[in-house]
Amino acid sequence: MGGKIRTGADGTIAQGLDHDPPATRKWTPLGILMMATGALTIIFGTQETSDFWVDGLKVWWQLVQDRLPLIRRLVIYLDNGPNNSGSRTQFLKRMVEFADWSGLEIRLVYYPPYHSKYNPIERCWSSLEQKWGGALLNCLKVILQQALRMMWCGQQFPVTLGRIANLGRCNGGNSSGSGNLRSFG
Repeated sequence: MGGKIRTGADGTIAQGLDHDPPATRKWTPLGILMMATGALTIIFGTQETSDFWVDGLKVWWQLVQDRLPLIRRLVIYLDNGPNNSGSRTQFLKRMVEFADWSGLEIRLVYYPPYHSKYNPIERCWSSLEQKWGGALLNCLKVILQQALRMMWCGQQFPVTLGRIANLGRCNGGNSSGSGNLRSFG
């Protein structure tokens, strides 16, 4: 036998992938856990940067500020990663802008290097990864469906994202564009 190959109608050899197709866009989660209540919010963005962290914090505050009218200070626990380091001027500049905008006193508390395992948000990520296990996360619609299925402390939580125009087209099409922030859940 041997020597036989599949060709298209035009005589070209079809190329196949031996793994999942590459994503057309990367979606990055940002988790905000209120330690006093166990309430979790996950915000999806397209890139993990200092700006994304502070923009996500602003979105979160807009979601919860009506339920927390007596809060005047936020104590934020961070892992001292590259995007939220206490020596990163862009992050600190944006945090000052957030404090001015919100009227809140902001206190940043950093875990020591290599001690992020003590940060409770890390348990959230393992729970989310277990929920995602085996799912092909090829578009934002699937990612949101999987995230909304996850339970944290026995309850569902808000899933929020930015710059979304179209949640459809899961077959490799671009499922994002510019638009307003939306909340799901």
